[in-house]
Amino acid sequence: MAAGRPTWQGHLRLSLVTCPVAMYTATDSRGDVHFNMLHKKTHNRIRMIPTDPDLGPIERADIVKGYEVSKDEYVVVTQDEIDSVRLESTRTIDIERFVPAGDIDRLYWDNPYFLVPDGKLAAEAYGVIREAMTKEGQVALGRVVMHQRERLLAIEPRENGMVAWSLRNRREVRDAASYFDAIPDKKPDAAMIQIAQKIIEQKEGPFDPEQFNDRYEDALRALIKEKQKGKGRKVVVEEPEDTNVIDLMEALRSSLGKAPAKAKPAAKKAPARKKAS
Repeated sequence: MAAGRPTWQGHLRLSLVTCPVAMYTATDSRGDVHFNMLHKKTHNRIRMIPTDPDLGPIERADIVKGYEVSKDEYVVVTQDEIDSVRLESTRTIDIERFVPAGDIDRLYWDNPYFLVPDGKLAAEAYGVIREAMTKEGQVALGRVVMHQRERLLAIEPRENGMVAWSLRNRREVRDAASYFDAIPDKKPDAAMIQIAQKIIEQKEGPFDPEQFNDRYEDALRALIKEKQKGKGRKVVVEEPEDTNVIDLMEALRSSLGKAPAKAKPAAKKAPARKKAS
């Protein structure tokens, strides 16, 4: 049973096969540390009051949406007019194409959503689409309208369900060349690369998200806890020192000596021999 309200509800369609589905946000930020703005003397929470430069404070009911077409010139659009803009993807995710997941640059992957059948009658068609995708080893591309934007989705099977990833569009992804072109195209010393490779091998291991908690947020929570007790302290962040290029080879060799040995897989026990009768 899915928890919470769905982010989106509609239909998933593959050619003539259609089933009702619902999308739920796959991530949770409720546990993050959030700060409120307070007055420094009274510690009263600050209220954000909408203000017109000519009229002063105004009611939220008097606020409308406007698109700036030129400096200080706006086209006013009502919510009813926005709601009237309906694309098919407002209510239907129509699968347009199947591609290997590796063909999608990771810069385009954005937010994950759990895509689930909406109702018992939807389960059969949903299962057919999921299993066919699993056997073909492909992800589906479709479009959906969420938060007043049409977004491209990459849908992949996962366990007994499917995950839909919103994908950034081309305008949202910056050109890497404008950032990387200034990097010198000079190959590093081959011996240094070999040592760096050995360090990488020593640090290899499986990905365990439990090992990578947010240490900065932990430090903030510790600070807040101590402030509650009346102690108070400052969070000190140690900045890493820049690598001295002159001693780069020595730094690599020292790192190789300090790197922890890679955990070896446990040896398999030989099967026990049967005793002769």
